[in-house]
Amino acid sequence: MSGRIRVGIGGWTYEPWRGTFYPEGLRQKDELAYVGAHLTATEINATYYGTQKPATFANWAGAVPDGFRFAVKASRFCTNRRVLADAGESVAKFVGQGLAALGDRLGPILWQFMPTKTFDPDDFGAFLKLLPASVEGMPLRHALEVRHESFDDPAFLALARDAGAAVVLADHPEYPALHGHDAGFSYLRLMRSREEEATGYATADIAQWADTAREKARDGDVFAFFISGEKVRNPAAAMAMIARLER
Repeated sequence: MSGRIRVGIGGWTYEPWRGTFYPEGLRQKDELAYVGAHLTATEINATYYGTQKPATFANWAGAVPDGFRFAVKASRFCTNRRVLADAGESVAKFVGQGLAALGDRLGPILWQFMPTKTFDPDDFGAFLKLLPASVEGMPLRHALEVRHESFDDPAFLALARDAGAAVVLADHPEYPALHGHDAGFSYLRLMRSREEEATGYATADIAQWADTAREKARDGDVFAFFISGEKVRNPAAAMAMIARLER
């Protein structure tokens, strides 16, 4: 049974998208709905910086159509710390802030680590044990974005597999491109968009990533996000990949 491929961007509030992605004159409060009409997923960035209210999550969920998914970026207070094993209180606060109000629009949680964070098997294993399997009866899916070459280690991939967590496959000039074990879903972060390309990535590269997504969808849902790079081009890149997948 194959999964569904969803493609999106990071966030939805970005001034240079006004007039390039968003039509001139579109009200700022309607921008998320516009994303929902043209893409199939987005990452929530606000949760990385601070706690949100359940009503805020409910409003976001109400702005997008059936089938759309939000990936929720975990709080930096969980992941930007010397000893990850001490993150229990921060993890509980993050998960308990109202994620369940997203309802069936809730996609994976993205746990992003600093590029300077190195792999410590004991500490990272203890951190993975802190990640809850559900919140308010809703199953949670966890994706790990590690950005230091020390994580290019079978021991890390085994820890992630045993925890049922996906390892983010990053397309980035400096971060390692890690291929994790099947966790029932896949998470791609594509970070090489260029301003000189109208669609951020060249047509051939978008086709290649679409093929990668199709291959991974054999094992479950796939979430692919165009982020960073030349951010102004990322919505066009996401729409180009959706169009490619629909062929």
